[in-house]
Amino acid sequence: MNKRDVTIHINGEARSANVEARTLLVHFLRDELELTGTHVGCDTSQCGACTVHLDGQAVKSCTLFAVQAEGRQVTTIEGLGKIGDLHALQTGFWEEHGLQCGFCTPGMIMASAELLKHNANPSDEEIRHALEGNFCRCTGYHNIVKAVQHAAGAMNGAKAEPVAADD
Repeated sequence: MNKRDVTIHINGEARSANVEARTLLVHFLRDELELTGTHVGCDTSQCGACTVHLDGQAVKSCTLFAVQAEGRQVTTIEGLGKIGDLHALQTGFWEEHGLQCGFCTPGMIMASAELLKHNANPSDEEIRHALEGNFCRCTGYHNIVKAVQHAAGAMNGAKAEPVAADD
């Protein structure tokens, strides 16, 4: 076994471990650090359930080895908001019923957070485009789009208007 020491700044805290060089970032987060909000869906980068932010950019953590994140900043769904102080996207998904089983939700929220960082008022089409790499098998995306619009409105200081999104 080829092991390496890594230190990754996760949710604002330096976390160190000795990991096999082949350990995927998603497995490091879930198995080593017990941050289970990041989900393992397909292991082929197709579903987006494992999306986290690496140095502020949304990435699929099943496509990176933990050693590739050495010295870098990783934010997981657990670091986006806290109980009692949820991120606007977390509130939006709750308020607009943007989740059903919840399996895809962390990845959807992390991908949406990057979108809203660059586009404070995205159209339905822009939201759908930003989420193309994230799959949901339950909702048909209608309420997910509404949830992102809700969050955009909240982040801009306005109450979001209901959005007539097409499935």
